[in-house]
Order: sequence, then C-alpha cells, then structure tokens
Amino acid sequence: MSMKKILITLVAVFALAPAVAQKFALVDMEYILKNIPAYERANEQLNQTSKKWQSEVEALNTQAKKLYTTYQNEIVYLSAEQKKAREKEILDKEKEASDLKKKYFSPEGELYKKREALIGPIQDEIYNAVKAVAEQRGYQLVLDRASDNGIVFASPTADISNEVLGKLGYSK
Repeated sequence: MSMKKILITLVAVFALAPAVAQKFALVDMEYILKNIPAYERANEQLNQTSKKWQSEVEALNTQAKKLYTTYQNEIVYLSAEQKKAREKEILDKEKEASDLKKKYFSPEGELYKKREALIGPIQDEIYNAVKAVAEQRGYQLVLDRASDNGIVFASPTADISNEVLGKLGYSK
C-alpha cells in the first residue's frame, strides 16, 4: 500500500470518527482496590502465608547447605560408599527444597490457588460493578489508567474483529 493510500485511509477514518463516536471511561483499579477492606485483608493474609512458606523452603535449603559443609569437612575420612550416601542425602534435601518451592510458588502452586480463592471474588465483584456502570452510562470501553492491563470492560458492539476478518476474506 502506498503512502498516499495510507494517508487517505487515515483521513477517511478520522473524518468518520465523529459519526461513530464511542463513549469511553477510565477507572483507577489501584484506587478502587485500596478502598476495599476485604482486598487489604486478603493481601495481608497472602503476604503472611508467603513469608511462612518461604521460611519453610529456606529452612530446607539451610539444611542442605549444612549437609554439604559437613560432607566437605569429612570427605577425607569417608569411604566411597559413605561419600555416595552423603551426596545422595544432600541431593535429596536440595530436591525436597526445590519441590516444596515449586509446590508453593509455581504458577500452578498453592499461593496462586490461595490468591485466586481470596482475590478472585473481589475482582469479579469489581468487574460486575464496572460493567453495570458502563452499561448504565452507555460507555463502550472502560480503561484502567493504573495498569498496563488496559481494557477492563468493552461493549461487544465496540468489537469489530468479525468485520475485520470479513474484510480479510475470512468469515466467522
């Protein structure tokens, strides 16, 4: 597409924009969340749980380090069989720490599940309130000015994805 065609297309889009004016709104999700006591309580509970679980993982890592230090200090006195047993013990303790960390902190871990259970309902409630206000006031799009997530609510009538697919020759 030539530069001239792009320019003509842009002028046409901007010329037609007032004819199909959309109503937009902004929300500040950080402000909203800070003003919901249940969210603050849930966050505090998650922080306490996270610290407790992190301490458990660190304790296992400390045990593994102690085992390794002891092994290094005693290596000259150990038989090949004893060395092998100690090395296995160290590796097992390191694996135990790694497995516990994964269990608690992985994307599918316990902390994620707990966060979903505590904060998910609050987020759903906020979404429903935003949607209700948007529909009541006729907003087509609601953006979150406090984050990079962007769109919080978009009216299905503002979505032109199927029209774009049609223009490209793909029908839905």
